[in-house]
Amino acid sequence: MSFPPKRILILGATSAIAQAIARKFASSETQFFLIGRDIQKLDAVATDLQERFRCMVHTYQMDLADNSRHQEVIETAKKKLGNFDLALIAHGVLPEQDEIKNDADAVLNSLNVNFNSAVSLLTHMSDIFEQQKTGSIAVISSVAGDRGRKMLYVYGAAKAGLSSFADGLRGRMIEHGVHVLNIKPGVIATPMTEHLKKGVLTSTPERVATDVYKAIRKKQDILYTPGRWWAIMFIVRHIPERIFKKLSF
Repeated sequence: MSFPPKRILILGATSAIAQAIARKFASSETQFFLIGRDIQKLDAVATDLQERFRCMVHTYQMDLADNSRHQEVIETAKKKLGNFDLALIAHGVLPEQDEIKNDADAVLNSLNVNFNSAVSLLTHMSDIFEQQKTGSIAVISSVAGDRGRKMLYVYGAAKAGLSSFADGLRGRMIEHGVHVLNIKPGVIATPMTEHLKKGVLTSTPERVATDVYKAIRKKQDILYTPGRWWAIMFIVRHIPERIFKKLSF
């Protein structure tokens, strides 16, 4: 695959991080296929890219939590773009854990959106990538998946599973010339995290986009963004359980 990628599929295209990544890769030669649930936001993202960069943008409205439609949407994207130079999984939800911790249906819904739906989409597109023998798959996971924490274990469990799936998929795809990037952001200032406390470690979608651009270019395997989160999570993973279980974060 030549760099930068020209034919880009983005699933969850209206998220703040996805929009920043799209702008980072966009040029007059880029062709996007954007998928999102809110048609007004999706149209706004498409219009912004077209007006700024004079690129071609296809849109497709659907709720990505509806796993039954995944084969349909991947096949439609393939017909529009031809091959995929880059596919980005960027959708997800971050519920208030205290509000859902005793609601099994809400917990399962969160797991479906953050894990099941992403895995379903990756499975449907993996055969396409395997056959074309080129391209990059990028998956937005989270540092929350590195260790189950008391205040975030529902979200973290889904992201832990997604990270493991992406890492295993990488091992399968490397034999076919396909690159798989596991993106692990820390706390990013977006509408999805507006209910979280912000601090000195909070970063921006634009910083994530810059890091993702570099990681795709270098065919990096795992990206902690900003980079300091690698050291932070190294420490978190190695705190003895007898101490860790008593921590309140």
